[in-house]
Amino acid sequence: MTMSTHSDRLMLLDSASLYFRAFYGVPDTVHAPDGTPVNAVRGFLDMIAKLVTRYEPTHLVACWDDDWRPQWRVDLIPSYKTHRVVEAVAAGPDVEEVPDPLQIQVPIILEALAALGIAVIGAPEHEADDVIGTLATTATGAVDIVTGDRDLFQLVDDARDVRVIYTARGMSNLEDVTDATVVAKYGVLPSQYADFATLRGDSSDGLPGVVGIGEKTAATLLAAHGDLAGIRAAAAAGDGMSAGVRNKVLAGGDYLDVAPAVVQVVTDLDLPTPDTALRPLDAAARASAIALAERWSLGISVSRVIDALDRT
Repeated sequence: MTMSTHSDRLMLLDSASLYFRAFYGVPDTVHAPDGTPVNAVRGFLDMIAKLVTRYEPTHLVACWDDDWRPQWRVDLIPSYKTHRVVEAVAAGPDVEEVPDPLQIQVPIILEALAALGIAVIGAPEHEADDVIGTLATTATGAVDIVTGDRDLFQLVDDARDVRVIYTARGMSNLEDVTDATVVAKYGVLPSQYADFATLRGDSSDGLPGVVGIGEKTAATLLAAHGDLAGIRAAAAAGDGMSAGVRNKVLAGGDYLDVAPAVVQVVTDLDLPTPDTALRPLDAAARASAIALAERWSLGISVSRVIDALDRT
């Protein structure tokens, strides 16, 4: 991937986060002629059209979960995303609990992205978060990360013009998350957010956190000691914290040995380098995209993306 000028703006989509939201946000009565549900496909494409129109990125990547629950993370913290797992068959492989009507739409989403010339990048044994972390860290221009996942707040960096477009309140209430947003919400800098999340824990990801340490205490400790290493050093020395908090930090030592590697997104993956530039579709690509739209009843959603690309 090449980004040639400082005016470039790379948009990174946390794809699964968005198509899950689309699936639950668009009525499930929307079907293709053969009866296949396409509500998530339509919703996802509508999101892309809105994001490209509003934020005017020059480059776009749909970042993909090649492995939504990497074994190396589970080896470190066995409870990682456990509640999202169902057994496909007895003693069979773990699969994410994706509603069947959504699962059958994922290949159609990939087909639509290919037809529209939108790059998809994943990495073996890694989550989309890690792809996003690597691309955001290595980009030379501005970066917009679109997600409903707070974990990616750790990548926000005003100095490098990296922000999160946070979707948790819906596409009509997008929130642009900057350094000041993270400080106002949590009392920590984005660079401290991974340590903050490690201490606090996150039930949505199966991260237990340090027993007895919540958001306020985690933020106070980081304000006093800078980072997790500083907090653990202070606890070991019996310096700068109450006996009660010190005991909690020390008791959580085994967890704190392994949790940072789970919580911190990977930023140094060896990724493919497809062309990620946004541009209007040529006549052949436009005809192909329209044919796909007709086959899957995606008409107005595909048209919205084509229109958005025409303005790039």
